[in-house]
Amino acid sequence: MTAPTTAATAGSGRTVRVAVVGAGVSGLVSAYRLRQGLGAAAVIDVFDASDTPGGLLASRRLDGQLLDAGAESFIVRRPEAVGLISELGLADRVVSPTSRRPAILAGGRLRDLPRPTLMGIPANADQVVDLVDAADVERMRGDVGRPMDWTTGSDRSVGELVADRFGRSVVDRSVDPMLSGVYSCRSDDIGLRASLPALAARLDSGAPDLTTAVTGLLPPPSTAPVFGALDGGYRLLVDRLVQAGGATMHLGSPVSSVDADGDRWTVTFDSGSQRAFDAVVIALPAPAAATVVAHAAPQVARGVATVATASTALVMLAITPGVALPDHSGVLMATGEATTAKAITLSSQKWAHLASDGGPGLVRASFGRYGDPVDHLSDDDLVSAAVTDLATIVDLAGGSRPLTAADLVDATVQRWPVGLPRYAPGHRELVASALADVPPGLVFCGATYDGVGVPACIARAGVAAAQVVTHLADRGPHGGGTMGS
Repeated sequence: MTAPTTAATAGSGRTVRVAVVGAGVSGLVSAYRLRQGLGAAAVIDVFDASDTPGGLLASRRLDGQLLDAGAESFIVRRPEAVGLISELGLADRVVSPTSRRPAILAGGRLRDLPRPTLMGIPANADQVVDLVDAADVERMRGDVGRPMDWTTGSDRSVGELVADRFGRSVVDRSVDPMLSGVYSCRSDDIGLRASLPALAARLDSGAPDLTTAVTGLLPPPSTAPVFGALDGGYRLLVDRLVQAGGATMHLGSPVSSVDADGDRWTVTFDSGSQRAFDAVVIALPAPAAATVVAHAAPQVARGVATVATASTALVMLAITPGVALPDHSGVLMATGEATTAKAITLSSQKWAHLASDGGPGLVRASFGRYGDPVDHLSDDDLVSAAVTDLATIVDLAGGSRPLTAADLVDATVQRWPVGLPRYAPGHRELVASALADVPPGLVFCGATYDGVGVPACIARAGVAAAQVVTHLADRGPHGGGTMGS
């Protein structure tokens, strides 16, 4: 008997081949979902210029420990990361933060982080009365009843909107510190519709003022943790995805272009060699994606080429146990403070599994935003700045003794010259236009499209994989195969 045609075999009996270009979390999740959708017989190849899979889920060794050197946590209220981790058998490795709270450095003082807020946007002036200018406290209190300048379907920067309604000091001292940590951009550089779509929707539906719109979006009070992490770091997730996806990993294999060849795709490598595939998933940052698909999908290339990215760096420090770190999970920096770092995470204070009796204090200092790159700073410069900023925070918190460079046990620097994409005003419309007429069999995923966090990237990767499976099924016995039962 002739074997039935399945999603993993072409009508001629040829095995379906899918290329995934990019081995970050988006590429690895898409490969895993492709394996589930296409079955064991499909050939799935993952290509990446790096010699290590994971992309922004990188790890570096600090004082003998392998620690996350990119993303360190995920939002647990979104289901994607929690669900994938459980699916891969890692649920018992999920840990929650300690009860310590973050602080904000504003006006040369450490202040409590306002809560609850919508990504730093308060709904009540009383939340920020000790943080922002008195004139802006009164401006917030007069927001209700003041006419709202909003056109349905429009977009503007988060900073512009909040400054108009609540005042500039609310932007600088509450909103910027939060959004800089998530998007590596100040709020003036971030579009409302792409970064806070629920808030834009509330305004579209007729919310009379910003206070009312934000109040309606705040979650009910809860003691449940907002974030989770993996005891063992994101490397556990990366390794498990590689294993479960069963794809062939081609590391150190940069792709120069992807081109249509009839109903198949030709992937060309920097080496000049080529390989043919039935479908291709592009899971690259915006600049690289634009270059790779410039000929095959010029509309996509033109669109994503306009998406700027932030150049950032992370400095990880191990500090001698003799220094008492502030009793916070971390410190966010308000715009205009005399610091170089945009945020400092007191990792061994924030995560119990990273703390040890008699062990060093572990710290992450984040540098760089869109428009404020750190490429001109050497690694030594960054480490020195991190120690200086940490010493300032220790002093402001009333530490038992000053922190000096002599207290540094170990340090490592991780640079991200092409970091997170800028979600400028109009970003959603730009992405929709760029992807409006993509050739069949070519799909896109990654932080450029539907959100920058790990859960958002997992969700988008699943959509991309489903698009490939549907495409191959629709081609039927004359192309890439039909879905089997």
